[in-house]
Amino acid sequence: MKLSIVATLYKSAQYIEEFCHRARTAALELVGEDYEIILVNDGSPDESLRVAKNIASEDYHLCVVDLSKNFGHHKAMMTGLQQAVGDRIFLIDSDLEEDPEWLNLFAECMTTHQCDVVYGVQGTRKGGVAERLSGPLFYRAFRVLTGISQPDNIVTARLMTNQYVKELLRHEERELNIGGLWMITGFDQRSLMIVKKASSPTTYSLRSKLSHFVNAVTSFSSLPLVFTFYVGGIISLTALLFIIYLVSLYLFGSAPPQGYTSIVASIWLFSGLIIFFIGVQGIYISKIFTEVKRRPYTIIRSIYRVERQELSK
Repeated sequence: MKLSIVATLYKSAQYIEEFCHRARTAALELVGEDYEIILVNDGSPDESLRVAKNIASEDYHLCVVDLSKNFGHHKAMMTGLQQAVGDRIFLIDSDLEEDPEWLNLFAECMTTHQCDVVYGVQGTRKGGVAERLSGPLFYRAFRVLTGISQPDNIVTARLMTNQYVKELLRHEERELNIGGLWMITGFDQRSLMIVKKASSPTTYSLRSKLSHFVNAVTSFSSLPLVFTFYVGGIISLTALLFIIYLVSLYLFGSAPPQGYTSIVASIWLFSGLIIFFIGVQGIYISKIFTEVKRRPYTIIRSIYRVERQELSK
């Protein structure tokens, strides 16, 4: 098969029909009838599964993968990629913020540069002021803490060769961050500037964004642990110098030092730092706990696909 188009579904019922129509049109223009569309239902609470199954019952190109519950966007994408068999695989969101017609632009770029991956990046991040300010901070902090050169404002949409996807799927983290995995898998990757629409409200809350950032950093870097070591050393050195000062003041000064306020403030400060550092170590330990159990990161309830012969009857 020449092409696989992979998308995930979560509160996507109102977009599925148009997405499938536009994806079909783009695929037909690029490879003719030799394509498949894989929709992964990530435990969507709306009618996404029913709508997708109805379309699949009349189109043998469409495959619907129904997960047993909501596992998260990144894990659902990896599950969809596992099902794809095309020579080239186009990953995209189904909410129409990313145009299915980008497929042909990405394919042209891939052919021109003879590369393995073409991915989209936004020139200007969509959303409100907070979204536009937090985005660059996230990417800058991620690059500093992990050393991975992930571009700013990268989007889901990307066209990949089958070989690249096979190597990407060799990563078996249970607490995965797919953006970092895209980069560390390597191969020849090229960016393409796109304009992403704002057709649907984001499903990422502030809490989930913070959780995503912590997971992203701790998945690819041990720098926070190294940071705690150096900060602990600096605090110990500072405390030692302060003790020397107090002793010298007591021995050679006119009166011993007094003041309970500074003592209480210091205790609160250092207690907070100790708890923070223990928490950082706890995050890494919890990741070890999750990984060693080797539980599957998604569970497929069922796969819906109609064979071409069945539709012709």
